[in-house]
Amino acid sequence: MTLFRPLVLLAALAACSPQTAQAIPSETRAVSAQDDRHPVSGLEVIPLRVTQDGEVHRFKVEVAANREEQARGLMFRRELGPDEGMIFPLSPPRLASFWMKNTVIPLDIIFIGKDHRIINIAANATPYTLDPRQSEGLALAVLELPGGRAAELGIGPGALVQW
Repeated sequence: MTLFRPLVLLAALAACSPQTAQAIPSETRAVSAQDDRHPVSGLEVIPLRVTQDGEVHRFKVEVAANREEQARGLMFRRELGPDEGMIFPLSPPRLASFWMKNTVIPLDIIFIGKDHRIINIAANATPYTLDPRQSEGLALAVLELPGGRAAELGIGPGALVQW
């Protein structure tokens, strides 16, 4: 019995050794720790739902939370999946104006009111233009989706946006 205990102790110590931890690829460890971050922007990614006429559309959106992140937005990005986007929370709610400077891909710029309902949409905004796209009322947030996606899904003014 006394010989058995040291063997159990040695097995337990071997299981906790650094070599065992290295058996898991570092990429796997990094990905699981970074699940909620976008691989390109590094921004937090959260679920977002848009409900219109009883139909729910689900997206994974990056959160541009501060002034610097909001100023950069989706500039220079070459891809945006069909169910991806970026949300720009505005505090306090205000009239919002967005442009497409240095933005490579067309976007739907969706202005969301204080009641979480879509006020208006600047659909398929042309890349690189400096023309302002403005909210038609006080905006709690602005959501950017791939250009044409809102029309494709039947999303329009009055739809409820929850995040």
